[in-house]
Amino acid sequence: MRRLRYFLAVAEELNFSRAAERLHVGQPALSRQVSELEAELGVELLVRTTHEVTLTEAGEYLLANGPAVLDAVEGLWRSVGSFGEGRQGTLAFAFGTSSGYETAPRLLAAVRERLPGLRIATRVLPLGEIFDRLAAGSLDVGMVRCAPAPPDCEGRLLRREPQGVLLRSDHPLAAGPTVSLAQVAAEPVLIHDRSSNPGHFDAVVGLYDAAGLEPELLLRNLVADLTYAPIVDGQAISISGESVRAALPAALRWVPLAPRACFDVSLVVRAHRRPPALDALLRVAADAAADLGWLDAAGDGDVGPG
Repeated sequence: MRRLRYFLAVAEELNFSRAAERLHVGQPALSRQVSELEAELGVELLVRTTHEVTLTEAGEYLLANGPAVLDAVEGLWRSVGSFGEGRQGTLAFAFGTSSGYETAPRLLAAVRERLPGLRIATRVLPLGEIFDRLAAGSLDVGMVRCAPAPPDCEGRLLRREPQGVLLRSDHPLAAGPTVSLAQVAAEPVLIHDRSSNPGHFDAVVGLYDAAGLEPELLLRNLVADLTYAPIVDGQAISISGESVRAALPAALRWVPLAPRACFDVSLVVRAHRRPPALDALLRVAADAAADLGWLDAAGDGDVGPG
């Protein structure tokens, strides 16, 4: 490629001295490189006399087609180098159902905008499977709620998500600006079994403990119930993050908790052997969280893990 670049400079200038100045090399070195190119190709490219330099037919052909070759090679080199910079690559990304309402889609949109060469394969998985796949190396990053990172992994706080009470739209408290746990203390709380996410379970129960209340728990049997049937049927309420509002059925309303409470949403990744694309995603995630104000939700009155 260097010899081709040198030849093109001479072919365009038709003068070795001017071409040498343009390339910032010595004229003898330039002449030697062009001669070596001719020897490599087995054809004369230039006719040199004491007064002028002219192109042979082969030289004219190489002048016409050489620049495209150089551009293609330089483009290829840049593309390969972008993998090392994290601007290209493929990552496996998993998140739970609750993160799929708003947090994951908005983060992934920011990644697509800022790292268009990055390909991300997404999955909706329960917490245990996210951690298992991270440990096995088949998953690069997981988005989790209220969960500490497992061994050999690290968590990056992405969002401090305000919590609220999910109610039927015709519930007497649904029209208010906020609701306290004391106001719904008598109503069962719809929640997944502790084994599905111990951190989230403990965080919800911890809110009641902090208020001096003991909740009646209604355990959810379904991994995902986007209709929230027990709440719609009036059997329970739920403590949910504000992102749930993005996909609520008309029969339900989310009302912020008072005093305000925030739960952590984090990205969990391997602590070691991370591909450059993963570190690039983490940088974009930190920028996106700042731009979206996800870490500004915390306040002096917040309650919750983190």
